[in-house]
Amino acid sequence: MAVFNLPSFDNHEHVAFFSDEESGLKSIVAIHDTTLGPAVGGCRMWNYASDEEAITDVLRLSQGMTYKNAVAGLAMGGGKSVIIGDAKKDKSPELFRAFGRSIHRLGGRYYSAEDVGINTSDIMIAHQETPYMAGLEGKSGDPSPFTALGTYLGIKAAVKHQMGKDSLQGMSVAIQGLGHVGYHLCRHLHEAGARLVVTDLNQDALAKVAQEFNATIVGLDEIYHQDVDIYAPCALGATINDQTIDIIKASIVAGCANNQLAEIHHGEMLRQKGILYAPDYVINAGGIINVSFDNNYDEAKSTAKVKRIYNTLLDIFQEADSKACQTSIIADELARSIIANKKAESRSI
Repeated sequence: MAVFNLPSFDNHEHVAFFSDEESGLKSIVAIHDTTLGPAVGGCRMWNYASDEEAITDVLRLSQGMTYKNAVAGLAMGGGKSVIIGDAKKDKSPELFRAFGRSIHRLGGRYYSAEDVGINTSDIMIAHQETPYMAGLEGKSGDPSPFTALGTYLGIKAAVKHQMGKDSLQGMSVAIQGLGHVGYHLCRHLHEAGARLVVTDLNQDALAKVAQEFNATIVGLDEIYHQDVDIYAPCALGATINDQTIDIIKASIVAGCANNQLAEIHHGEMLRQKGILYAPDYVINAGGIINVSFDNNYDEAKSTAKVKRIYNTLLDIFQEADSKACQTSIIADELARSIIANKKAESRSI
């Protein structure tokens, strides 16, 4: 497979493949763009069906991090890494130490952090081999609560724009995925008076949110059919696709998953149906914003910056309306303009 010809390659600066026979490490690191600073983005551990699937995922995630960091106003470029394997069975200290050594070979062009299948304790093991890790215990720590806060505020912004309401009291939300972020999002929504419908592969996670937040549990495929106000994808990407768009009854799609649109035109399909889409890398930026404070951690300053997601999304929604354009295109244009301005500024020095 020719990596350069993949639609998701998008002129990546660097793609590195790492393996370690002793620990079983198979990892891919994608550095998309470092115009704004060193690439920063989490590591995902997933049991991919093929190497091609892993490559496509890391490339798309890496590009998303470039745009996410740009729109969030961070002095960070975009990158991402994946470890191919089952996070429930294949983790070991040796694996993460090998991963740390691999990241160290990139010389600081990329900083890794946690993502799906990875937690802060895993990152701390990798950190024994390299300083190029972010979201560290004792510093910014677990980014999940901040990702959830930003997503919650993004949902409020979407409700404000789409329905003219400031309150989520009585709103119904279908949440797909109850990982660390999904759980904290459920808590915020429940406290705001929303009614929750949830699904996940993890039965313990389902039982927990059902008990604590009075959530209704439905099957994995049933989540798309729910007659709700908001659909919140909080698991893996590409759940907005040709099959699901015709099924979704919600008037808002706003969740914390990355790469929610299977393809770019699915954003336009949502718009044509009158469904407001909160661009994923804008609404879910709370975690990376918190990580950006790692060196001089200040929770109050981090939280204040996460809260800006609300107004950023309102601006994107309003511009999309004025141009009769899908929201994801407006967000992409904003990110690219920030990067282009930085490049022009650098050339003029």
